[in-house]
Amino acid sequence: MMKPEDYMQQAYRCILQNDFEQAIRWFEAAIHAHPEHAELYYRCSITHARSKHLLPALEYARKAVELSEGAEEYVLHLQTLEAKQLTVRAKLLLEQAGTESSKPYVEASQLLKEAIRLDPLSVEAHVMLALAHSDLNEYESALQVLQDAIVLDPQNRQLYQMLQQTKQRLKSMQ
Repeated sequence: MMKPEDYMQQAYRCILQNDFEQAIRWFEAAIHAHPEHAELYYRCSITHARSKHLLPALEYARKAVELSEGAEEYVLHLQTLEAKQLTVRAKLLLEQAGTESSKPYVEASQLLKEAIRLDPLSVEAHVMLALAHSDLNEYESALQVLQDAIVLDPQNRQLYQMLQQTKQRLKSMQ
């Protein structure tokens, strides 16, 4: 029987060849052979996440945290994935939102605030939260969130444009 390290070596060979699907198969074979090995779940989760497979990435990340009894690196990875999932849900709400109700914007705002709590470095969650605040005419809150996003990504010109537009909207409301 192969050792966990042997499986990981095979998986990393595949990753170096940009064959992430084959790498996932190696990680999953390793997990099948060594179901109590937390690092295998963690590495498999990372590979799924890089391949934009959010749900399996979350499952494997949760199992890694459970098996490792909360290893910090694994917990941080899980929180980043959970934040991503909340951001995706909020994005769907905002895309489906109409003008008849503020409820989807409020719900999206709550999801995005939780996403930012889980992953404070997510520029995407900050931008979407600013948009949700703007859609609710909460321009001061939108400005604050945009300023936080600019601190995270100071080279992003679009953030400065959004900041200026939001300032203009705030002025026109006063």
